[in-house]
Amino acid sequence: MLDLLCKTWWTYHAGGGWFTHLYSWANVTEGCLWLLFACLVLRRYLKHRRSTIELLYAFAFLTFGLSDFIESCRLTSWLIIAKGLNLAILLWLRRYVLRRFYPQQKTY
Repeated sequence: MLDLLCKTWWTYHAGGGWFTHLYSWANVTEGCLWLLFACLVLRRYLKHRRSTIELLYAFAFLTFGLSDFIESCRLTSWLIIAKGLNLAILLWLRRYVLRRFYPQQKTY
């Protein structure tokens, strides 16, 4: 079981083919987008200060973005599990924050 948890499914190699480079750069780009969302949520919090739970929401975006930077170099089982948990928390926080504090807003 521990072997499966620590298994590496993919690793970036500079001499790899086009898929290796595309996959790596796609993850870097995606990570930057998640960090942008973290900044937008943080900015909204600093402007309105409706709930400190928005800081957790911004942090969830931050950690999801950072996990994409890790994934751009290596994909492991523990990372897939962590990203799944992070995504579940992110979706729950999104639903909670938007419904409770920003019902008119539908994006982030």
